[in-house]
Amino acid sequence: MSTPGSATELDQLILPAIPPVHVRSGQIPALQVTDRLQRGTSIVGRFETSGLAGFKVSAQGRSLRVLVSLSTDDRSLSGGDAGKTDLVGLQPRLVQVRSQGRLRQCLLLRGRRAHGQVAFDLTAEEIPDDGLICVEVLDIMEGDGVCEEAREAVSGHVMPDGVAGLRLDKVVFEEPPTVDFDPDTLDGLRCEASSLISAGGVANRNRQGARVLRSGMFVVNPVLKDTFGSSGRVTFRLGTKAEPASLIPATWRRVNSELRWMRHATRKLLGMAAPPVERVISVRDGDVELPEQRTDGNITELMLPSPTSSPFLVVMGQCLGALPTLESAATH
Repeated sequence: MSTPGSATELDQLILPAIPPVHVRSGQIPALQVTDRLQRGTSIVGRFETSGLAGFKVSAQGRSLRVLVSLSTDDRSLSGGDAGKTDLVGLQPRLVQVRSQGRLRQCLLLRGRRAHGQVAFDLTAEEIPDDGLICVEVLDIMEGDGVCEEAREAVSGHVMPDGVAGLRLDKVVFEEPPTVDFDPDTLDGLRCEASSLISAGGVANRNRQGARVLRSGMFVVNPVLKDTFGSSGRVTFRLGTKAEPASLIPATWRRVNSELRWMRHATRKLLGMAAPPVERVISVRDGDVELPEQRTDGNITELMLPSPTSSPFLVVMGQCLGALPTLESAATH
């Protein structure tokens, strides 16, 4: 016998996930809510389109750090892209990761084996008494809290319905570390592995070196307390790289590949190959007054305030047949 609104003896007891916990399967009871997410066994699940996952977590009045890992594979391709065999023809995906109704970070994924991670902190006040933490993944064109300038800047340059087919590989809930002892400088690939920037995803998180910005843009995400970039300003060192002939379409490769390489080599020899930055846009608030940028030979140094509440979208200018690269970032 039960009273209206109360549990019965037949109700299953749902045990919350107790931090620190790494959720790698969609079959655990703590995953209580799904919307347009097909649960998996070796992964949390796969999104049909923009959707969410809701987890019951025992926060016990504490703040939590949440790490969300997303990736693409052959099953992530939409019908219009399934027949493409080259990465040149694939547009990148630009998605928002939101939680408890707020935009936290953005993720840019490009190619068939792209892996990306976002990280954000939830205060104790943001976690309800029932412990339900929602992780929502939306295409950049959907939802509120994204300005029209950002959407216009990427329109036609990113894949429509960028969440469709994305894998939700893992979600981690843990207490924020007291202090993160990070170096003063990170190379381009480690900037992406740390979720400070997102430029297409990394296939191997252990690689180091410059990050090629094949999409002509990258995202600078809000920094976490006591982590790299939280001191207030970050300087990004941007360079260029000659485009490999194998990535130039065949009709151009025979005629222009060597010419393009020689043009770029000449510009580097003359110290004129520094890439331009065209725009910096706050995803929430619109165009940011173009920050200070200095050129030193073939390097552009872009100085940005560390974003705290909204990701920045950095749009590169034309690089005359070369690809822009992120060489490193330094915090001050």
